[in-house]
Amino acid sequence: MYNKIVDEIKQPYYMQNFPNNGQRFVAWYLRNIHLKDMNETKDCITDGPDDKQIDAIVIDEDKSTVFVIQGKFIGSDKVDAEPLREVLSSWIQLKDLVRLQEVANTKLKRRLSEVSTALDDDYDVSFELITTSSLTDSAKKDLATFQEQLADAEDFAATIHLVDQDELRRRYDMALETDNPSIRHMVRLEPGRYLKMDIGGTQAVLAAIQLKDCLGFPGIKDGTLFQKNVRQSLGLSNAVNKGIKNTIYGDKHRDFFFFHNGITAICNRMSFGPDNQLDFQGLSVVNGCQSFNTILSCSERVKTVEDTYVMFRFYEIPQRERADRISISTNSQSAVKPRDLRSNDKRVLNLKKAFEQKYPMGYFITKRGEEPPADKDRRVALDLSDLGKYLISWHSQRPNIAYSETKIFDKYFEQLFKRPEEYKPEKAQSLNLWMQEVLKDWVPSNPLGLNESLLAMRAYAPYHQLYAVSMCFAISSVQPDRVPNPSVCWERAQSRNMVAQIVEIAGSCLNTALEAAANEPLPQNRVFSPQNWIKAKTCLSAINQAIRQYFNMLPTMPGGKDMSKNLKDCLALSTEDFEYRWAAD
Repeated sequence: MYNKIVDEIKQPYYMQNFPNNGQRFVAWYLRNIHLKDMNETKDCITDGPDDKQIDAIVIDEDKSTVFVIQGKFIGSDKVDAEPLREVLSSWIQLKDLVRLQEVANTKLKRRLSEVSTALDDDYDVSFELITTSSLTDSAKKDLATFQEQLADAEDFAATIHLVDQDELRRRYDMALETDNPSIRHMVRLEPGRYLKMDIGGTQAVLAAIQLKDCLGFPGIKDGTLFQKNVRQSLGLSNAVNKGIKNTIYGDKHRDFFFFHNGITAICNRMSFGPDNQLDFQGLSVVNGCQSFNTILSCSERVKTVEDTYVMFRFYEIPQRERADRISISTNSQSAVKPRDLRSNDKRVLNLKKAFEQKYPMGYFITKRGEEPPADKDRRVALDLSDLGKYLISWHSQRPNIAYSETKIFDKYFEQLFKRPEEYKPEKAQSLNLWMQEVLKDWVPSNPLGLNESLLAMRAYAPYHQLYAVSMCFAISSVQPDRVPNPSVCWERAQSRNMVAQIVEIAGSCLNTALEAAANEPLPQNRVFSPQNWIKAKTCLSAINQAIRQYFNMLPTMPGGKDMSKNLKDCLALSTEDFEYRWAAD
């Protein structure tokens, strides 16, 4: 891996944007493992003078996790505990964000303000020490101690993970399969500690597996092992996970098998090989995500405990619908939150049925990881998660909330999906088409010349552009407090061949609003954060003001009078084409 990375960071992007191999290594990790684009990567890097042992900060909205990254790019085989002490130092400093922000460099100051917002939303904190080397034996002992310290902290719980050369290779290989993750794995069962059976024509294996062998399962940290699980990790602060951790570190760890309810895993196919070897294809854990993540967070301790087992139930279940039912049923021992089960909500199923009846070549995706069949038209494929973000951006006029699936499918679900029988498929598909046009501009070539800070927020800033499209129609029609019908807007713009122009205006006004906000004076020791601005409701009035300014200035531009007339004719809708905003705050 070291030689591979040395070769790849010679590419122009790394050489032109980062001054040394240390930063280039961290940037490579963000690009290839966290799958950040070029602009997002530059935005996440905080390395430099006064970086306070923090090389990069990644705020993952999908995983609700803040990743604090420290990189050590060295060619030697071993590295001592010094980098671990640097990580521990950054953890101690992060406890006092106000103090840390006063002494940090400018890039770190800005990221810390975003970290503060994320922590207010109950995001988890995960420290990652990435290195092309391996830890010395003494450093491994320190890692075990630090993991216990962070897990025990009541005031600022966090996890710390070592990404050494072996883990780096594994994560790299897993990242390559992100678009089509199908996990293959093998476990060696101990004689006398497993039972093979056939239940109702289904192959099943019950086995007691050593806790340390759980660490070898691929896809724990990146979540790919839990694709069919109804929820992801709930963090170490969860009461059940605290109990698991206490058992691992306590003197009763050999009773773990009896204290734990067991882990359920399904696969497309499993087969026995020589020496009690059990091979899996398409492996997925449907009950045990919390356990796996807690075990991983205590990895160094787990490696040292002997005769400590956990019960596994392996089922060969190739049928997707049956697998989904098993996933829901096996998670009933603790309450499944509403957002975990929205894919089976009656309102969602009604939407899916109506959408696919209206568009026979279309497909409504209700389950995470689901793909449209090959014979369907991708332009008429709509994901439930995306639709929720479109609805809150357009109909609730709150694109600043669109980044949070948790809020959309828990707190605001009733407001957004309360009357699916009244929400016609044409509206949903129009929002889908508008967003497809918006995303055409969010590419590396940057056709609209958007500010780099916007490009670094590709995960959520495009929804503000979708909002701006709706406001172009509302402001032009003198209906700024009401919401236009998206299908009427689409049909009108398409019939006049002005879709691309309206989308461009919306993007330009969003860009103008951001740059105006960035130029406003700030109190001493405060740094403007584009991410916090875009998540605040105040950004909406700035976007509206930029749209009004554009329309006022358009007639004074060369050829602007004719353009203004055509645009006004296209954007002006009648009163019956508007409705009241759906409340979402």
